[in-house]
Amino acid sequence: MSNIYEERVMMIAAGDLQEFVPFGRDHCKHHPNALNLQLRQLQPASELWSSDGAAGLVGSLQEVTIHEKHKESWQLRKGISDVGEEVEYDEELYVAGNMVIWSRGSKSQASAVYKAFTVDSPVLQALWCDFSIPKDRSDKTEDSTEVVEKCICILQSSCINIHSIEGKDHIASLPFQVANVWPTKYGLLFERSSSSHEVPLSPAREPLPTMFSMLHPLDEITPMVCKSAGLFGSARVQYVADYSMRIVFLNAEPSILMTYDATQSVHTIWALRRVKAEEQSAVLKFSEQVGTPQYAAASSSFTVHLRSLSKGDSPVASPFQNYSSIHSQSRSASSPSIHSRSPSISNMAALSRSHSPALGVHSFSGVQRFNFSNHAQSPRRHSACHSPNSAMDSFFAPETELIVPELCIDHLWTEAFTTTREKNSQASKVFITTDLCGQKFLCYLVESQLQLRCVKFQQSNDMSQLIFGSVTNIPAKDAAPVESIDTMLVLESNGNLVLYTGVVRVGKVFIPGLPAPSLTMSNQMPRPSTPLDNANTPSKPLNKHLGPLDEGVLSPVPELRDSSKLQNSSYIDDCTFQQLSTFIHSVRDPVQNRVTLELSSGSMVRITIPEIATSELVKRCLQGIKCILPREVAVQMLVRWYNAYNAPGGPSYYSEWNLFVTCLMNMMGYNTDRVAWTRNLDFEGSLSPVIAPKKARPSETGSDEDWEYLLNSDYHKNVESHPLAKALRLDPLEVKSPKDSLSPNHCLDSTTLLFPHIPAIFCVLHLIYEELKLNCLMGEGIRSLVVLLVQLARDLKLEAYLDYYYRDYPVLVKTSSQACIIDPAQTGFMHHPSFFSAEPPSIFQWLSSCLKGDSVPPYPYLPGICERSKLVVLSVVLYILGDEKAVLNEASNYLSRITTGQRKQQTELEEPRCSFQHSTSASSLAEKLVVWMTNVGFTLRDLESLPFGVALPIRDAIYHCRQQPASDWPEAVCLLIGRQDLSKQACEGNLPKCKASDTQVLSSELPSTAESEEEDDGMNDMNQEVMSLIWSEDLRVQEVRRLLQSAHPVRVNVVQMPEVSDHEYIEEKENRLLQLCQRTMALPLGRGMFTLFSYHPVPTEPLPIPKLNLTGRAPPRNTTVDLNSGNIDVPPNMACWANFHNGVAAGLKIAPASQIDSAWIVYNKPKNAELANEYAGFLMALGLNGHLTKLATLNIHDYLTKGHEMTSIGLLLGVSAAKLGTMDMSITRLLSIHIPALLPPTSTELDVPHNVQVAAVIGIGLVYQGTAHRHTAEVLLSEIGRPPGPEMEYCTDRESYSLAAGLALGMVCLGHGSNLIGMSDLNVPEQLYQYMVGGHRRFQAGMHREKHKSPSYQIKEGDTINVDVTCPGATLALAMIYLKTNNRSIADWLRAPDTMYLLDFVKPEFLLLRTLARCLILWDDILPSSKWIDSNVPQIVRENSVSLHATEMPSSEDLNLETLAQAHVYIIAGACLSLGFRFAGSENLAAFNCLYTFAKDFMKCLSSATASIAGHYNLETCLSVVLMSLAMVMAGSGNLKVLQLCRFMHKKTGGEMNYGFHMAHHMALGLLFLGGGRYSLSTSNSSIAALLCAVYPHFPVHSTDNRYHLQALRHLYVLAAEPRLLVPVDVDTDTPCYSLLEVTYKGTQWYEETTEELMAPTLLPELHLLKQIRVKGPRYWELLIDLSRGTHHLKSILSKDGVLYVKLRAGQLSYKEDPMGWRSLLAQTVTHRNADARAFKPEAISAFTSDPALLSFADYFCKPAANTGQKQEVFDLFSSILYECVTQENPEMLPAYIAIDQAVRRLEKREMSETFDLWQIKLVLEFFNSRSHQERMRKNPHRGLFMNSEFLPVIKCSIDNTLDQWLQAGGDVCLHSYLSGQPTDESQLSILACFLIYHSVPTPAQLLAGGLEGCTTFSELLLKFKPLGMPVRALLRLAPLLLGNPQAMFL
Repeated sequence: MSNIYEERVMMIAAGDLQEFVPFGRDHCKHHPNALNLQLRQLQPASELWSSDGAAGLVGSLQEVTIHEKHKESWQLRKGISDVGEEVEYDEELYVAGNMVIWSRGSKSQASAVYKAFTVDSPVLQALWCDFSIPKDRSDKTEDSTEVVEKCICILQSSCINIHSIEGKDHIASLPFQVANVWPTKYGLLFERSSSSHEVPLSPAREPLPTMFSMLHPLDEITPMVCKSAGLFGSARVQYVADYSMRIVFLNAEPSILMTYDATQSVHTIWALRRVKAEEQSAVLKFSEQVGTPQYAAASSSFTVHLRSLSKGDSPVASPFQNYSSIHSQSRSASSPSIHSRSPSISNMAALSRSHSPALGVHSFSGVQRFNFSNHAQSPRRHSACHSPNSAMDSFFAPETELIVPELCIDHLWTEAFTTTREKNSQASKVFITTDLCGQKFLCYLVESQLQLRCVKFQQSNDMSQLIFGSVTNIPAKDAAPVESIDTMLVLESNGNLVLYTGVVRVGKVFIPGLPAPSLTMSNQMPRPSTPLDNANTPSKPLNKHLGPLDEGVLSPVPELRDSSKLQNSSYIDDCTFQQLSTFIHSVRDPVQNRVTLELSSGSMVRITIPEIATSELVKRCLQGIKCILPREVAVQMLVRWYNAYNAPGGPSYYSEWNLFVTCLMNMMGYNTDRVAWTRNLDFEGSLSPVIAPKKARPSETGSDEDWEYLLNSDYHKNVESHPLAKALRLDPLEVKSPKDSLSPNHCLDSTTLLFPHIPAIFCVLHLIYEELKLNCLMGEGIRSLVVLLVQLARDLKLEAYLDYYYRDYPVLVKTSSQACIIDPAQTGFMHHPSFFSAEPPSIFQWLSSCLKGDSVPPYPYLPGICERSKLVVLSVVLYILGDEKAVLNEASNYLSRITTGQRKQQTELEEPRCSFQHSTSASSLAEKLVVWMTNVGFTLRDLESLPFGVALPIRDAIYHCRQQPASDWPEAVCLLIGRQDLSKQACEGNLPKCKASDTQVLSSELPSTAESEEEDDGMNDMNQEVMSLIWSEDLRVQEVRRLLQSAHPVRVNVVQMPEVSDHEYIEEKENRLLQLCQRTMALPLGRGMFTLFSYHPVPTEPLPIPKLNLTGRAPPRNTTVDLNSGNIDVPPNMACWANFHNGVAAGLKIAPASQIDSAWIVYNKPKNAELANEYAGFLMALGLNGHLTKLATLNIHDYLTKGHEMTSIGLLLGVSAAKLGTMDMSITRLLSIHIPALLPPTSTELDVPHNVQVAAVIGIGLVYQGTAHRHTAEVLLSEIGRPPGPEMEYCTDRESYSLAAGLALGMVCLGHGSNLIGMSDLNVPEQLYQYMVGGHRRFQAGMHREKHKSPSYQIKEGDTINVDVTCPGATLALAMIYLKTNNRSIADWLRAPDTMYLLDFVKPEFLLLRTLARCLILWDDILPSSKWIDSNVPQIVRENSVSLHATEMPSSEDLNLETLAQAHVYIIAGACLSLGFRFAGSENLAAFNCLYTFAKDFMKCLSSATASIAGHYNLETCLSVVLMSLAMVMAGSGNLKVLQLCRFMHKKTGGEMNYGFHMAHHMALGLLFLGGGRYSLSTSNSSIAALLCAVYPHFPVHSTDNRYHLQALRHLYVLAAEPRLLVPVDVDTDTPCYSLLEVTYKGTQWYEETTEELMAPTLLPELHLLKQIRVKGPRYWELLIDLSRGTHHLKSILSKDGVLYVKLRAGQLSYKEDPMGWRSLLAQTVTHRNADARAFKPEAISAFTSDPALLSFADYFCKPAANTGQKQEVFDLFSSILYECVTQENPEMLPAYIAIDQAVRRLEKREMSETFDLWQIKLVLEFFNSRSHQERMRKNPHRGLFMNSEFLPVIKCSIDNTLDQWLQAGGDVCLHSYLSGQPTDESQLSILACFLIYHSVPTPAQLLAGGLEGCTTFSELLLKFKPLGMPVRALLRLAPLLLGNPQAMFL
């Protein structure tokens, strides 16, 4: 049989033919630059100057020949999509002239230009290259994570352009002429072109390197080194400098390159890798042992040459210039920063390493020639070289910066030397190809010898290196790999195209539409219609390369243009054919399985080489068989199959399986003609002779036995039993029993290829059969496969397998059929593989045992083929058996891998082991299972194709996870469990924030009337939608806007009294306006808080800053009142700080996530100088939200040199806030310039404005926050008490400077307490105490003591400390240093004095600070109660002062009531403020009530008669402080009561009300609505420090007052604000909604762990207090965010606008639509009290779900239509199933329910022809009875029902009934005959199989082995059946048959 294969000429039909024209060629013609190109080429002169000076004039003229038509070239590759998934198109890179065109297209879709580039000079080469850039530029190790940048590189003569897909462009200039550039795995590799005059002039000089690498467009070009084994085994590392060595091929994966040595004419293969450190040093060694100065000069001249070029100098530099550059180079090298290399300049090695240290003069001239300058050498240069004492010595040797090589090549293989070696045998084409069994070859084509040499190579076992093996020569004129089918096309010299796999010839390729090249055509006129004869003619296949026939003897005959003749080429006889000169000339551009043929006529055609197989089933079988056979046999088998399958005129898709079976059985030694079922396989149409070569048949005409044969065939029986045959009442035909003589069972031919491997192949096919059972979509394939398996099992006499197949497909597998005899003598030749098992492995049986908890043998699987079996096995092991280790270590005790011993590359097939990702938390088994399945790439689509019984455990786990998922799972897991809300959250989390998030886009929904006037108040970018959810009952947000707007004129309401003249009246109005303006100027501060971070600016527009409007309108005529009329005195610069605050407020609208750059910040700079203050504020705001770090240093310098005071303040504070706590040096320098104390004592006195000094000091505090930096602390400590200088330098506003120094010192040592390391000698606390209470000034240590020696000439302070100046700063510094330390001793220093005498010494307002400081230190003692607040007041004050409620004046002689009253109110205010800090942002109710009471008391007190004692001003201050504390506690909550207080204060404008109080009140209002309700305050140390600066309780008296506290510091509250609003967003509608949250607090010393419910959107408490947050049901799917494992996940959600996606459950309405929950569908069904499922109307389904599949199911299956004739009962069943699925939220179970129902109905009607569904039902029942499931239900009884508890018992019952009825109705006879091994009645076969499967009846063979003969009682039976694992209920049914006397059952 097998010899037929050898004799016949095999041909392979190639696929469709298409004419090929590179797309770029056509595009170039229309490209706008095409004309210019032609013009430019006519002007050689300009080319002369622009081209690289290297070649000089001659070179340029050679480059541009005017008449030369521009050369074109192109390359194709497989399309790579951006994401990296498979895409089916080709990408083409076309080069012509100055243009590069990158296009994409495929057969099915037209090509389109993706990118087109035009450059200045002709393109020499264009290529794709991926640069891999280490994330961390410092470490270049292989294993560090690398970002791959996909780029396209365009090489011109003097530079290379690199364009990355992301849009980065780089141009690198080239320091030499490049002959070739290659893309590598790491970057680019350049070959330097060696010009003729560079041949070494004398042996002394070592040539310069020829290969260079560039790993990144910004890196310098570095030389490559090579490591080749020396003669005596010592490997030597040196530069690649051999001119005769040329690269002919380079490959990225594996990273190898091939070179050709022209002198020795051999090819060598090298491995390319990154250089190791020791090799770098080996190459660079010589720099330490420099022998002669010339040596160094030579190398460094090369270095410098490269350098100067990279700086853009022209290479034609004069020697003098070059020399000077050498000088400058070395000088720069000696600077201290020698090691800090910029990324674009790397050390270039000294390039001339010579073997002999004696270097002649030539070395220098050589270098210079490399410099391309043809000038005579100047004497000056020579002298430098030769005088030993010249400067050269001193400055070169030690410090030439060397260029370090980055890539290295290792020698791997060199081809053997042959005696006759042609000179030019360089390979013209090299490629790597793989044969069908995965063996790799490197093939190179030597055209001069018409040979393709193939070198076999493979990886060593440890994967570390490649091993090259034998070389095979194939005669070839051209070749190309066909990657996707692991073959290659070879064009033979006679023009035949032949397909090879590796070095095995597959067959010729026949190309329809091209003439065959052979000249011997046997029959001149064949009938074109019959492929039959054509295929039998020995004509060779049409092939691509029809070479010139005898190396080109053809005479030049014009081409035949007649296409019709071309088609029927066989008509043309030999001589005509010779004239037909379209032979194939070469093969090019292979992509996947497409390749282009170049014809000799110049045209090109693209053909497709056909696939190995198209049908899934055949592919699987081939893959399995290939995997199990020895490699050589496998290749032969595949080659034969490929030839049979792809023969010209081959089979169509449907008969592919039949063809495969025939082909396989022939190779196993069957004569397929003699086997009934294979002979009748329908091949659709004539049997092509290629498939079934003519065999010696007895007669051609046919005979009677053919008819009988047909009647006996399985096919006939199938037709007869078909329902159609019954319906047509066809009488069954009489069949004679076939006589043995007629169809003798024939023997197998044991000489065939696959005969020895039949058992192995059978085994593999069986495993594939089991694998296919796990895919519902492969049913057709399983039925085809089982027929083949049955035949093989019968011939191998495997009874157990036959019985197994019979049980699966009772109708297909008949008991008697034709068997082929295998000669017993031959069975010895068969290899029975080790994995062959007598019991058939069954995946369902295995799962069933697993569910029952029996012990199971490992399940065999084929790696890479039975992946689904492996997955199912492991998932069940994990979920049911609970063995977690199984998943981690490939589960050797559950799976046995099947491999052949000799297969080495099995390791490659092994997919990476999937361990749990560490980021993903999984606690329960269900979670582990789901996470693991996603890790191995299992998706919902895979789940849907699993049979329902097998999928059930997985679905159960998914259902379990869906109920309570973890919030930090990756997106894929969330998709698998069907939680869109989570997957969207995970997906959003990974994406960078877009410019404006969805929620931001919503414009404000204001009433249309108000719009026109409200458009410019700076508050219209707020997110209305969320605010309307938070405050839905009233219009408080509108009210806040009204109170805070400062862009409209105010109403000046003054009534003109009769006695007042008009002029006085105008003055009165203006004075009134002046009062109102005090308020207007204080508003921006509050507005900044309200609009905090609410806006994403458009980068192309400046930020709108609303104007501060200080005019008024007077009713009734609405006349304008203006301050600038000159009628009254207005303070100068009154509004400058107000404008500053206005700028800050505008700038703070910008969210930190916005995309802003330096240019935009500068772009906002206003043109006119009046707005400079606003811009200063804008800069400060940008610092506070972190954007100022993007501002270029140059611009910062620009702003500061302007000397504008406000700009400097804003900028210094902004930059410092942006660099909070970083100790950034550059910013420190910037700040130090503005602080005299930080400058060296000798420095020039800079005139820095006082306020700028204050800002700089605070800036130092911010930059060094929490660092306890000693020097800074020391300076700041002394600055608190800085005395006024002799010249009155520091005498104004000293208080604010001292305070700033104190605050800054506090920040630097924030919270360090007594642990101030290394500062004990500074005595910080004692020094501060002294500043606080006064005393003798200590002698100043430090550099500035000179300045402080002479006292001031005007201020008499003497040598005591001026406490009025130093006390506030020192007090707050103590508070911050000891913050939260609960240090009693320090706190006692701060206690308020308790004697009258001492009270007189302390300013009352300092008592406020002391109380505040004391409470902050004793943080944990603060309690939110009035009692605690009063406890801070000393006894003497408490007993004698006026209580806040008193009405009449008390009288006392010896006490100063005023002092006491003031002390009392200030101490209370201080305690209130500390309460505000302690509970900032907590909305603590007790704290709120306590503070609210005190606020009310102060307000009463203000209006009572006793107010005058304490003083109105003091009471106003205290009230403001208390109000501010209230707002701090309720920050962001928008509390109504506080809002009312603020509004009341807003209206008070006369009397004592000054600018500062208004500022305080509106700050309170702003804090209350911080960030529009999205932000709240934090109580971290850093936040408290910032808040202390912001709410410092001394308010400015007027708008320019900075005496006690710099106004700009009020904005530092931003550093304490943190986003804490959680906004649930409905994932389906994408709109914010309400949802119930359950927040669990961690337990603390004050309270136990508690839980409270909040209705989101809501502000969360501070995250460190929380344990977990969960979105509660029943309306939304539950979602748990566990904070015990870290808060980063929640923080990232909150920072992205707090969007938390939630998903409504079925049948529920949102809280907005249905606040009480009475309208939900479940509620309605329950209220009807109708237990019947019919109460559920299918129409109502739409309220439950929006899934279109479910809706249409309800429409078509749940409503009785007029004509369906279905019973009502079916509709009711479907309706109730649907209701069940939807309400239980598992609609994915609907198909399973229906499948079960259908299967049971089929069984009842006895129509079950295969037992597949019964197995599934059995698995379902076993799953619900399994121990693990029962335990889960016990642990969690409230879990939703996964499947209806009533449905399964009913199903089980009906199956039992059906089978029992059959048993009673005569089935027992049938069963008995089966068990005793006799033939059974055919009509009963299928129901018998059902019985056997359902009751797990053992096979007859097992029963015999069990020895049941002697059994008389049921108990004996039970014992004997125990090992067979048969359930008792089944045994009860078998007992009567087995025991023979039914009475025995009742013992």
